[in-house]
Amino acid sequence: MKKETSSMKQNRFIANTIVHIILSIMAIVWLFPVFWIISESFNAGATSGSDSFLPTGFTLDNYIKLFTDTSQFFFVKWFFNTLFVAVGTCLLSTFYVLCVSYTLSRLRFKARKTLMNIGLVLNMFPGFMSMIAVYYILKGIGISESLTSLIFVYSAGQALNYHIAKGFFDTIPRAIDEAAWIDGATRFQVFYKITVPLSKPILIYTVLTSFMAPWLDFIFAKVILGTNYKKYTVAIGLWTMMQKEYVDTWYGRFTAAAVIISIPISLLFLFMQKYYVEGMSAGAVKG
Repeated sequence: MKKETSSMKQNRFIANTIVHIILSIMAIVWLFPVFWIISESFNAGATSGSDSFLPTGFTLDNYIKLFTDTSQFFFVKWFFNTLFVAVGTCLLSTFYVLCVSYTLSRLRFKARKTLMNIGLVLNMFPGFMSMIAVYYILKGIGISESLTSLIFVYSAGQALNYHIAKGFFDTIPRAIDEAAWIDGATRFQVFYKITVPLSKPILIYTVLTSFMAPWLDFIFAKVILGTNYKKYTVAIGLWTMMQKEYVDTWYGRFTAAAVIISIPISLLFLFMQKYYVEGMSAGAVKG
């Protein structure tokens, strides 16, 4: 028995060692691009055709010129454009998702399951399939090439992502709602005074996913905003910097911009990762 126990411990140690080695290699592979883009942003000799991986010299000029040189591009304007769209999208998307999820979780009405199935099927199709139709609709009502139209586009389809929030609401006992109704509360009061406070994890999850869309999306933003440089978001702006007529001048500034735009999302995840994980994996009330 002692030999078997010792052998089992040895096998477990070897297995754990192999797992840690694999995870360490994966972490290095994942961090390699991050380290490279940060080092390039401080590289005095950063060029698109450079043969050297390590910086040839340290400088802050890439960051300084990114904010001060507005002869061709307007990075500061793009950054605040994206922030405006992200905040607006967060507010509308969170409102839509919570309302639809709560309705489908708590109310029972005809065609409820049919609507849920339709939403599930529609959500399987990529959004860019409708971008041309969306553009002409926005153009027809006179709000194309505007940041407001982007907010509407990003938030309009968010209600289809009700599944996670609905599953979270399903974990909240209906007895809580019934007790509040007996005390004279309306359904809306139950929603915003009881359900929403209990749903902080899923609320944070919805805010984070909604906030990320404007920072990461290129296709819809490019189609809707056209060639209006001052209305660009950072995704379009960074893509434009890498065009062949600008890449020689703006390559170093592009790397600096890539570092800067990652900061807001990184900070949000660092401070809210606890709620993000809970929103993905846990229920609101355990018992």
